Amino acid sequence: MRNDNQSSVSEFILLGLPIRKEEQGMYYALFLVLYLTTVLGNLLIILLIRLDSRLHTPMYFFLSHLALNDISFSSTTAPKMLMNMLTQSQSISYTGCIFQVYFFVLFASLDSFLLTSMAYDRYVAICHPLHYNNIMSHILCSLLVIASWFLSFAAALVHTLLLAHLSFYGDNTLHHFFCDLSALLKLSSSDTAINELVIFIVGTMGITLPFLCILVSYGHIGATILRAPSMKRIYKALSTCGSHLSVVTLYYGAIIGLYFVPSSSNTNDKDVIVAALYSLVTPVLNPFIYSLRNRGMKGALGNLISRGNFSL
Repeated sequence: MRNDNQSSVSEFILLGLPIRKEEQGMYYALFLVLYLTTVLGNLLIILLIRLDSRLHTPMYFFLSHLALNDISFSSTTAPKMLMNMLTQSQSISYTGCIFQVYFFVLFASLDSFLLTSMAYDRYVAICHPLHYNNIMSHILCSLLVIASWFLSFAAALVHTLLLAHLSFYGDNTLHHFFCDLSALLKLSSSDTAINELVIFIVGTMGITLPFLCILVSYGHIGATILRAPSMKRIYKALSTCGSHLSVVTLYYGAIIGLYFVPSSSNTNDKDVIVAALYSLVTPVLNPFIYSLRNRGMKGALGNLISRGNFSL
């Protein structure tokens, strides 16, 4: 490895989504609508939680951070992809690619930790309802969010620093619509063994362990309900956990499809399509899931509309 410079490549070429050129306009309009809906929908969630005092609870505190993260996560890849589709340009600078990797890892990791914090909140709400207010204090909620940000920042920084020390010569074409870390490692002319080991370790700590914590939380919730099963308790559990469980299923379902399910079709195309589902489609579904399945959000939205009509 050269000590004077990490890379001789000044830019990378993003091949984008596996779609035909004549379909670019249709997909551009589709993904533009998805991105704008993601931003506006999650901003609406943040606004509703901010304005309605009834939503000033731990669950909605975590939800507001999840909504902000969804906006940031989608904004890491969507604007550049849309710009490339619009201008027919496929290039991204080396520096821009490094920054995109950093923020993608940061917000992807933060999603995982926030969903885990929300699962713990749901566990306390159902399994220890009498002690809920004491356990889920404002201090604990703030510490969980701060810890989520810190761990995500550390994971992104480690990956980015290791990536910046790799050399890239010759081929600079990425079969992706953004700078995917694994795709970049395949292009590197350096030894990427350390990078791959760190991906495994950090992935285990940032994805696998949080997922196991979520499963354990829902295992305790299920066991609590089954001790004295009744339609009322089941309905209450579904209304309390349904939205979060739906988001968890979407988030980890996409990750499992991307990394653990073998594909008989072109691997690059499969990875790109699942990554688009994971980074562009999932964030836009979260506002609808929490709006349609959550009574508190629907009530806050109704109050906001009524307040608007009254002021008019």
